[in-house]
Amino acid sequence: MRRELSAAAMELFATKGYEATTVDEIAAAGGVARRTFFRHFRSKEEAIFPDHDDTLVRAEAVLNAASPHEHPLDTVCRGIKEVMRMYAASPAVSVARYKLTREVPTLREAEIASVARYERLFTRYLLGHFDEHDHHDDNDDPLLAEVAASAVVTAHNHVLRRWLRAGGQGDVEAQLDHAFAIVRDTFGTGIGAGRSADRQKPAPSGSSSASASASVSGDVLVTVARTDAPLDEVMRTIERALKQS
Repeated sequence: MRRELSAAAMELFATKGYEATTVDEIAAAGGVARRTFFRHFRSKEEAIFPDHDDTLVRAEAVLNAASPHEHPLDTVCRGIKEVMRMYAASPAVSVARYKLTREVPTLREAEIASVARYERLFTRYLLGHFDEHDHHDDNDDPLLAEVAASAVVTAHNHVLRRWLRAGGQGDVEAQLDHAFAIVRDTFGTGIGAGRSADRQKPAPSGSSSASASASVSGDVLVTVARTDAPLDEVMRTIERALKQS
C-alpha cells in the first residue's frame, strides 16, 4: 500500500505539480480513504520516500551483524549499500523521483533530512571503533567519526546522483566500490579494525590488538596478520607500510 500510494503521489506531482496536489487526491488515486493515507504517511511529501524507514533498519542490521574483525569503514560502506539497493530496485521510479526532488524544494528538504538520519547512524557506529593509540590527546574522535560518516554518505550520494542523471544505467556497484576505496584510504588509519569490546580485552603477550601489522627493515617488509583478518585489511596494511618506508 505504501508503494502504491507513493506511485500515485509521484504521478500527481509530475502532472499537476506538488503544491497543487492534495492528500485527498493522492488517496483517491491510490483507491483508499484519507485516513488510510495518514496511517502510512504523515504528510504528502513523506509519500515520495516510502522506503527510507525500512532501509534505515536494514542498514543498522548490517552494522549490528558485522564481523568483529571487519574494518568499521567497510561495515559502514556495506550498510549504506542498502540505500543504493533501494534505489536500484526500481530505476525508473528512482529517476523520476530524482527529477521531482530537483524541482520541488520541499521534497529536497525531506530528502536531506533522510540523509541526515543515515549520517547519525554511521557516526554513532564509528565512534565506538577508534584506535585509542592514534587518538588520545585532543579527543578528536567525535570529529573524525562525523567527518568519516559524512564522507561515506557523500561518496554514496555522489555516485547515486551520477547514476540517476545517467537514467539509472551503468555498473553502480563498481562505481560505489571505487568511491568507498577513496574514503577508506583517507579516513581508515585512525579507526581500529577491531570492535570496541575487543579492544578492551588485553592482547596476549607479544601480539597486536590489530588484525594485521607490517614493518619495514631495509629492503624487507614483514607482515603479521590474524588468520581471520579480512584480506582487504591486510593489503591496506601492507600498502601503508610500503608508502611510509
